[in-house]
Amino acid sequence: MAAMRTWALLLLWFRTSTQGKTPDVHITCVFSEDCVLPCSFQPASDQVIRWLRQEVVIYTLQLEDGEDGEDGEDGEDGEDGEDDQSEHEQYDGRASLFPNLVSHGNASLRLTKCGPRDRGRYRCQVNSTAGLHEAQVIVRVEAPVRSLSLSLELSRLDGYEELKCATRDVYPAPQIAWATDPPTAGGLRPNTRMLADEQGRYNVESRLRKLKDQSQLTYICRVNSSYGTQVWTASLTERAISWTERRNLTVPCHAPPHLPNPSLSWSFTNHNKPAIILTYNSKPQQSSVSTLWKERVVFDPAKVASGDGSLWLVEPNRLEHGGVYTCVYASLRTTHTVVTRVTMTSDSGEDAHVQEKHCGRTECCYSPGSFEQRKNCTSRQDVSHGVRYGVNDL
Repeated sequence: MAAMRTWALLLLWFRTSTQGKTPDVHITCVFSEDCVLPCSFQPASDQVIRWLRQEVVIYTLQLEDGEDGEDGEDGEDGEDGEDDQSEHEQYDGRASLFPNLVSHGNASLRLTKCGPRDRGRYRCQVNSTAGLHEAQVIVRVEAPVRSLSLSLELSRLDGYEELKCATRDVYPAPQIAWATDPPTAGGLRPNTRMLADEQGRYNVESRLRKLKDQSQLTYICRVNSSYGTQVWTASLTERAISWTERRNLTVPCHAPPHLPNPSLSWSFTNHNKPAIILTYNSKPQQSSVSTLWKERVVFDPAKVASGDGSLWLVEPNRLEHGGVYTCVYASLRTTHTVVTRVTMTSDSGEDAHVQEKHCGRTECCYSPGSFEQRKNCTSRQDVSHGVRYGVNDL
């Protein structure tokens, strides 16, 4: 009998202690933005609402019988009959309720300009004639990764080539991992630096020395957010092409599979002077080609979505078109870069790849492999294998 009475008392205590409590709520607030901590209760009279962080009261609102808190607009303090205040200097002017929603059982707390110091466990406590209601809210703050770049650079100190993977304004500090495709024997040894700014956000830079005698490698940098909410991937492939000037040239660019609605950009660097060649966005199917390159390039927009963003150069010359061509495929949280170094030798004869076909006088006949063409083409013309930009009197 004594044992049964003990169990009955324990059960009664458990029911009493958990009355008015709700399961913990986990929310993620975005760095420097406003955030709402939810709390709902059964409306009653003589309500006193308190919010506590780590068991320290940070905000109080007291409504006496007959007051409903609906004098103010949504998110603004009401007038007459409300005694509300922030009780911690960290939240002074940053914490508020929604007064016109309190009478409807909404005691949610709004925090403005959230930062790292706002992380932690919060407790919403509503005391009224209906009893005590409590709710726990677990808050974490995140500045998500918004971009990731991977580039090939020359080390200023040692003169060797290295890959730089970088992202900015991230919180908490993310995790960085490197890999190659195909995998290489031995571990990779990147040098990673994470520097926090005055607000606590991290600028991340990870450098990996380019492996010797491994020209066919694809380098992969992955960034995982600390909370596991995001994974960003950037990859880079490098290749070299030796070509004879005035012969039509295909500069290949192939993306990894399964990139939804990708965008594509091509740029060219010669004598350390970078220039944009073209950009293309597959979702609105819009493209833009630099005026300086309109008479030199052909590319096939229809193939971009399937992973082929190759660029075709019409009769390039070594002085103007020998250099580094960079193709960047970009999709949601994924980028793939192809760096192609093109060196050209002088032309020693007739271009064997330019042949006459039975075309109309103002028509150009193209095939992606040979770029066959006829002289005196129109200034801009759609062709069967792509879009031709302003090739005149080639």
